[in-house]
Amino acid sequence: MTTQTIEAELLELEHRFWQAMKDHDTDVMAELTDEPCLVAGAQGVELVTRDALVEMMKSPNWTLKAYEIKGGTHVRQLQDDVAVVGYDVHEELTVDGKPVKLDAVESSTWVRRDNHWRCAAHAEAIKGDPFGRDRKST
Repeated sequence: MTTQTIEAELLELEHRFWQAMKDHDTDVMAELTDEPCLVAGAQGVELVTRDALVEMMKSPNWTLKAYEIKGGTHVRQLQDDVAVVGYDVHEELTVDGKPVKLDAVESSTWVRRDNHWRCAAHAEAIKGDPFGRDRKST
């Protein structure tokens, strides 16, 4: 398999996962997730099992209306069966009944097990000033 083929395959898997979140398709989300998956974001760091992921998606306080993976996509293959994907994403959501639009950067570590790629780690950071100077103070 060529590097370009792996890059295309992993970016397609990222799209599949985003679309599954949009469609609330927990079967696809679980299929693409390693057991467990390390997830890091604004709410902290957690090891999430497939069962916990499915449970979280039963009644989220948000709905993904649209997403666009754009610009800045990078794939780095670390070993034959390990690769890291990074990209920019624009998200349009409804959170607690209100529309929210945001831009973020994402990073996923994929491992190939039994000839299937699975996401072993994922991190998200909302774009902006890394020191929070562009956010409202409370």
